[in-house]
Amino acid sequence: MNFDFSLLIPIFVCVVLPVCIVWLVMHTKQQETNKKAEVMLKAIESGATLDPSFFKVAEKKQKTIKETLLSRLTGACVTGLLGIVFLVGGLVFGWTFDFFPASLPLLGGILLAVGISLLVVYFIGKNMLAKEIEAEENALTKQ
Repeated sequence: MNFDFSLLIPIFVCVVLPVCIVWLVMHTKQQETNKKAEVMLKAIESGATLDPSFFKVAEKKQKTIKETLLSRLTGACVTGLLGIVFLVGGLVFGWTFDFFPASLPLLGGILLAVGISLLVVYFIGKNMLAKEIEAEENALTKQ
């Protein structure tokens, strides 16, 4: 009997990998909570005072306008280049998927369109928000 190992890859990617990621995140949070509780119990036993900020959840730093625009530029570059690679690979080199031969150039066209749209959004946002970016940078340098 010949077993087809190509069936294991989608099962691993769609089932096992997400379960492992969720378990790892939850396990890390549980470990952090356990460590904080252990420190709190030791402090209570020894009669020491506790700093309330130790138990606060760390607040996420809000992105600046410039960081947001640069993340859009990065996304535009990545999706645009992937689109070009898929288009060239599908049309010139004949790369295909077995289940749908025209899917790679189609996916490449979609990715290229998304990359171009993100690039347009970056340049329009950069021009429209130039004053806000400058004011934000001045505020950050004064701190």
